[in-house]
Amino acid sequence: MFSITVRDHLMVAHSFRGEVFGPAQRLHGATFLVDATFRRPELDDDNIVVDIGLATQELGLIVGALNYRNLDDVPDFAGTNTSTEYLAKVIADRLADRIHQGALGEGARGITGIAVTLHESHIAWAGYERAL
Repeated sequence: MFSITVRDHLMVAHSFRGEVFGPAQRLHGATFLVDATFRRPELDDDNIVVDIGLATQELGLIVGALNYRNLDDVPDFAGTNTSTEYLAKVIADRLADRIHQGALGEGARGITGIAVTLHESHIAWAGYERAL
């Protein structure tokens, strides 16, 4: 399996519902390093997984739409605990949508999997992997 990974960062504010979250139930900020990995079993006709520039651009657009936002105020997330794991899934699903729409080029149609990892710190991170 071949893969490439592109990286961006994300800064948000949010709060959680539920005793399990302790003090994070109050409004707080979070900064994430965001890695998006694209996988495919065979390289395309240009011998690449995907155009790294387009992958970087699309990740930047998706992350940019969330950056510097209070996620508690975003209608798409109403009533949802926007955990690190959940945000990784949101980003992966939005990347998959962009691939299906052709935004990463025709060669990207051979991508069979996406993994998104959000690093909260140097000792903690969470991720989500999905097939296409």
